[in-house]
Amino acid sequence: MENVLRPTTVLGGAAVLTLLVGWLADVLLRRIDARHPETPLWDLLRRCRIPLQVVLLTALLRGSYRQTRWQVIVSHQAAIGQVLSLVLIGASAWLVVRIAAAIVESSYARYASSTRDAARVRRVRTQVTLIMRIVTAVVGVVAVAAMLLTFPDFRTIGTSMLASAGIIGIVAGVAAQSTLGNLFAGFQIAFGDMVRIGDTVVVDGEWGVVEEVTLTFLAVRTWDERRITMPVSYFTSKPFENWSRGGAQMTGTIFFHLDHTAPVGLMRDKLQDILHACSAWDGRDWSLAVTDTTPTTIQVRAVVTAKDADDIWTVRCAVREQMVAWLCREHPYALPRVATATAAPAPSPDGQWHDDRPPRAAEVHSNNVDAYVVRDAEQKPEAERKPGVRTGRG
Repeated sequence: MENVLRPTTVLGGAAVLTLLVGWLADVLLRRIDARHPETPLWDLLRRCRIPLQVVLLTALLRGSYRQTRWQVIVSHQAAIGQVLSLVLIGASAWLVVRIAAAIVESSYARYASSTRDAARVRRVRTQVTLIMRIVTAVVGVVAVAAMLLTFPDFRTIGTSMLASAGIIGIVAGVAAQSTLGNLFAGFQIAFGDMVRIGDTVVVDGEWGVVEEVTLTFLAVRTWDERRITMPVSYFTSKPFENWSRGGAQMTGTIFFHLDHTAPVGLMRDKLQDILHACSAWDGRDWSLAVTDTTPTTIQVRAVVTAKDADDIWTVRCAVREQMVAWLCREHPYALPRVATATAAPAPSPDGQWHDDRPPRAAEVHSNNVDAYVVRDAEQKPEAERKPGVRTGRG
């Protein structure tokens, strides 16, 4: 009877005590969270209930498993104690990471709720993400080292390992030079405020939004949902465009190549109407001007503004689409044309120009059409003539 009652008491008591402590901790944190709604810390700490229970149960079993006096446990008590020690170290590391994550996330949440500057919020978010990765990496390394030290063989060779640590460090540094470079570049990005999560950047001719920043790589989400993964050392060694640096507001341009007769004044009025109807335009500024001319066309540039890169793309597309459609519908003569003419004949020896060749069929047809257009225009009253329609040869 004692062989059954003693193990049941030890194991059952450890399990009941673990569940009771976990429940009491959850109730206490819930009440504290209800009294302090200004911070999410106490609600986030409730996520630590499971690792806390694992640590408590493992610690209780590690200290009392010999009291069960089972033959199986007595025969393998060294191995069982080793396994419980490894589980206790791993669960403790898990608990420390959860507590650190709760503290960091609550601090970031309070800062984000009290700060209206989006750039500062993104900067703190980037730093918080990297800090959590550093804490996780450090805790993981310490936990693995502690697990290895529980084995007698590793403790025996520990002295020799420390003696050769200098040589091993030099060899490892040379072998992992690029990895270490990316690691230090990650620290520089995090605390040098070079690029933040949510920034709009242009790298290798591709523009996108920084989606993830780690200690070794950085992920950029492009406009077509692709992910560009680049080492963080790229951003510390090569120039790149950061459109969100100093503010997310942007200015965009739209170019039109039109005929010299294009109604620039009417285009300004139309551009203003298009922008007032476009929700992506932030209303800061706009303009339209002729910026260049060629023998056949003029270059008209429209300047618009928006609050970020996504909206500036939307505004530019809307202006380009609606302006071209309006020109085709209302002022087709303003669209660029290709002018063609018959080549001039060579001069005669007396210095006079003579063209005795009979006109070709296409030229006769063109002359007849032009003459008809001129006569028809002359016969129509002045009020019926459409403004802007060019008669005769262009």
